[in-house]
Amino acid sequence: MPRGVRLQWPGAHYHVMARGNRRQAIFCDDDDRRFFLNTLSQACGRTGWRIHGWVLMGNHYHLLIQTPEPNLVDGMKWLQNTYTRRFNSRHRLWGRLFGDRYKAVPVEEGADYYYGTLLDYIHLNPVRAGLLQIDRGKGILQYPWSSLPSAYALPPRRRAPWMAAAEGLILMNYTDTATGRRRYVEQLEKRARTEPRTQCGVAPPPSDDKRSSHLRRGWYWGGHLFEEKLHALLQSHPKAAANRTYRSSAPHKRHDERAAGLRLKQGLLRHGLCAKELEQLPGADPRKVEIARQVWEETAVSQSWIAEKLKMKSAANVSQILRRASRQP
Repeated sequence: MPRGVRLQWPGAHYHVMARGNRRQAIFCDDDDRRFFLNTLSQACGRTGWRIHGWVLMGNHYHLLIQTPEPNLVDGMKWLQNTYTRRFNSRHRLWGRLFGDRYKAVPVEEGADYYYGTLLDYIHLNPVRAGLLQIDRGKGILQYPWSSLPSAYALPPRRRAPWMAAAEGLILMNYTDTATGRRRYVEQLEKRARTEPRTQCGVAPPPSDDKRSSHLRRGWYWGGHLFEEKLHALLQSHPKAAANRTYRSSAPHKRHDERAAGLRLKQGLLRHGLCAKELEQLPGADPRKVEIARQVWEETAVSQSWIAEKLKMKSAANVSQILRRASRQP
């Protein structure tokens, strides 16, 4: 059976979920969770993503991602591959960490009902899993591995730069003040106390069609007009989006190469270099390394691209140099 099409457009929102291979754990301890959040932070720096909500469970995670540029596929490929390598290296394992394809459900942007219900669904995941004993006085803020205690309950200065909690509160009609944040947490606490545990945070779509637009089973989460928009996107490029070579095609890579090219030019100007001089410099020249490191961390171009543009021999050479540089302050 062919894979489903990944619809991508500027400013899109997605509910992304991935589970461990054979439902095995993808987080063995809190250090693994910190590794994942650090990797997610790097992915946001490379792609420009804004994260509106997240929760890390034992064998899966949920993310509410906004992509200012249409780069979900490239970003998710980097995120999951990088975390898999780090996880396997730390635990001395090999092979696949994640199971089948990650799930990426388009979410109607700007719609407070769909946005708010999804964010509640993500934040109340620990309640549904029985990890918080609400009836024994355990509040939802006591589960540390979600964006609720680490972003939505905190003032802006204490949040990660890639978190879009301020936008999230506004879309749900709360102010990003101590009072507004407290009211949002109280609303979640009320749902946790009054709704059945296994259905806590699960909301039906406000329409008659519950097959396509559904929090758990649907292929999108939004209203009928949003569905029409998605169908129009599908009709505009069904073959290109489904083709395996599409992800490496020139139109798909245009944004990343443009951003990387800009950083390359800025780096050359910063160090007073011209393109011709790069051929005369060794691959480990500190100026080359500094430029390569910035391009690698802030865009999603390949190491082969960096090696070609900076005259650093090969992708393997770039990988070795960057790995060595990452260990330095």
